[in-house]
Amino acid sequence: MSDADLMRSARFRKEREAGWQRLEALVTRAERDGLQRMEFAEARDLAALYRQATTSLAIAREISLDRALLTYLEALTARAYLSVYAPQERLGGLFRKFFTQSAPQAIRRSWLFIAIGFLCMGLGVLAGYFLYLENPAWFHVFMPPELAGGRGPSSTTEALRRVIYDENPASSGLGAFATTLFSHNTRIAIFVFGLGVFLCAPAIVLTFYNGLILGAFYALHVERGLGADLGGWLSIHGVTEISAICIACGGGVKLGAAVLFPGSRTRKHALQHAGKDAAKLALVAAVMLVAAALLEGFGRQLVQDMTARYVIGWGVGLCWLSWFVFAGRART
Repeated sequence: MSDADLMRSARFRKEREAGWQRLEALVTRAERDGLQRMEFAEARDLAALYRQATTSLAIAREISLDRALLTYLEALTARAYLSVYAPQERLGGLFRKFFTQSAPQAIRRSWLFIAIGFLCMGLGVLAGYFLYLENPAWFHVFMPPELAGGRGPSSTTEALRRVIYDENPASSGLGAFATTLFSHNTRIAIFVFGLGVFLCAPAIVLTFYNGLILGAFYALHVERGLGADLGGWLSIHGVTEISAICIACGGGVKLGAAVLFPGSRTRKHALQHAGKDAAKLALVAAVMLVAAALLEGFGRQLVQDMTARYVIGWGVGLCWLSWFVFAGRART
């Protein structure tokens, strides 16, 4: 670079350097505290100085000033752009937006896919129920040994009743069964969501299979006159837990449907578009599974009355439904 160019670069910098330094200070504060915490005058100056800096950068490129100055201005304008135009939302704001808007809106947009999940579960329950009544040997076909915990067609009615109502879960084995059931359902929820992208079939089959297990287990207790009692125990956490599996299935089916029926989009773009809502459904399912674990942990030990179990389980279910239906709607 010639002496004339160096002098021109130094003069250019001297005339504008005060504004750049002021912009850098404002950008640093915006990055540290957030744009919303700045005074109005500071936010106004930040926007104005950003525009001036972009003009300076364009001039510097045009007249080919020294590379160090160009690098400095490029970095400064990039930081200023993010401070002015990038979303300034803290973690708490993101959580609030997810629970009050994003999640329930995604649930409503995906209602058909979630309904498919509930349909698969319901058909599985009916199939498992009637197959057991036709031949109790089906119980061992559907029920994994770790879930059965020694219970089956050979168990006495009194033994099954003790498991449901024993106030000491450690002695009855109910605690171990509930923990195993939760772990099983959590794995199922993960699989039905993650495998749904493979043309929907794995999500549908796994959800149906989970229904078979539930149907056979329920039929065993109905046969012994304990259907209502088991329904009460399952309601406390099962309404939430089973709904979570169906929602996860809905997310997986939505991904699979995007691959099978991309419409006017390419399959890649259709999958990306569907993935936004599907990811929200997976997060909702995860939240519900955690809530189900808490309900199971406390309700199983503290609530022994069958009616109270139904009220708690379905009352919580009504709360979930109200959130899905009413939250995040625009006020008129």
